[in-house]
Amino acid sequence: MTNIQTEKKQPLYIILLLIFAAEAIFILPFVLQRIFRTTFLESFNITQTQLGVCFSVYGIVALFSYLFGGPLADKFKPNEIMSVALILTGLGGLYLATYPSLYKLQILYGFWGFTTIFLFWAAMIKATRIWGGKNKQGIAFGFLDGGRGLVAALFSSVGVVIFSLFITKDIELTTIEERRIAFEKVITYTSYAVIEVGIIVYLFLKLNIEDSNKTESNAKLITLQNFKTVIKYKAVWLLMIIILCAYSGYKMTNLFSQYAEQVMYYDKIEAAEVGTYLLYLRPIIGVVIGLLADRTRASLWIIVGFFLMAITSLLFASGIITNSTNLLFVLSIGLMAIGVYSARVLYFATLEEAKIPIAVTGTAVGFISVIGYTPDIFIGLINGYFLDNYNQVVGHQIVFGVMGIFSLIGCVAAFKFYNFSKKT
Repeated sequence: MTNIQTEKKQPLYIILLLIFAAEAIFILPFVLQRIFRTTFLESFNITQTQLGVCFSVYGIVALFSYLFGGPLADKFKPNEIMSVALILTGLGGLYLATYPSLYKLQILYGFWGFTTIFLFWAAMIKATRIWGGKNKQGIAFGFLDGGRGLVAALFSSVGVVIFSLFITKDIELTTIEERRIAFEKVITYTSYAVIEVGIIVYLFLKLNIEDSNKTESNAKLITLQNFKTVIKYKAVWLLMIIILCAYSGYKMTNLFSQYAEQVMYYDKIEAAEVGTYLLYLRPIIGVVIGLLADRTRASLWIIVGFFLMAITSLLFASGIITNSTNLLFVLSIGLMAIGVYSARVLYFATLEEAKIPIAVTGTAVGFISVIGYTPDIFIGLINGYFLDNYNQVVGHQIVFGVMGIFSLIGCVAAFKFYNFSKKT
């Protein structure tokens, strides 16, 4: 059954649609905050910790959504539930553009936790695995994450341009209200773009899957048997730790623009451009690492990614990267981005390496993600607490130190996975 699904040829345009959809869904909840971090805080008149609470609400809803959304992805066609998720997320963005109160903003993030995870996440991962087949998992997920980086960079670049167009004078001379108006335009145009992607996904994201296979899996998928099957795999438990640590590192990239502004003394537009430029590394890293993984093992390059994350995060934690070491700052965030994106590209590509049946991919992804993506709950709170309660330099040193700890743990788990998968 699974061989028919994985070996059936899939059109190239499918992965392109998956790339656009996979990043468009997260632009509103995460990417805008990453690129326009200080502008977002000013516009909503909230603190780092309060924004962290919003992310935590998202993470708590996502926690349950991962678990129950996984079997949902094994039951329905990807284009159906993914398109609904995108449209609902875009509508949430239009509400965001009205600048709701903190309480309502928290509710909105909870809503996004449902739309982006329960309806979207596992379906997207399963569709990508099907597209990659048995022998191209590295390149499939490399294209997916690398392409997502390019889409995020394009959205961010357009966002910076739109923001700049509505700023009629030097950014440092503008008032908060003027920046609010410009940022509202960025949110609105982004929301309409996400809704349009949802419509396109519904119309054109058609995977080649045998109906007989689909019927068989539908008859049994939402049962405890699937969970029993999944938890028997030791690799599943190691992947939980790997993803938890890799995703913790990825969440730290939200602070690059803020670090550039507050520690390196870039202006707001220059700081936003730092985050945007780094996103252009993702497609290059995704394709290169994906090709290397298909020729060796995905888990090997995850180890390399964690090693780079550990070294660079400890450099930031040491405090030697300041406004007087601009070249070191650029090199360090570049290497950190390579490490973060390498680990992120490949962690679901290891599903094939671990020999987890494709029929329970959605359930496996959901189960792994319950623990793997808990940083959505606590990383924002940790970052917010230290950045609000310590000066800007020390606060950043502490949070990058936390990242270094996660990177070292992830490196150990990835090494164990590598050794284990060689024996299976």
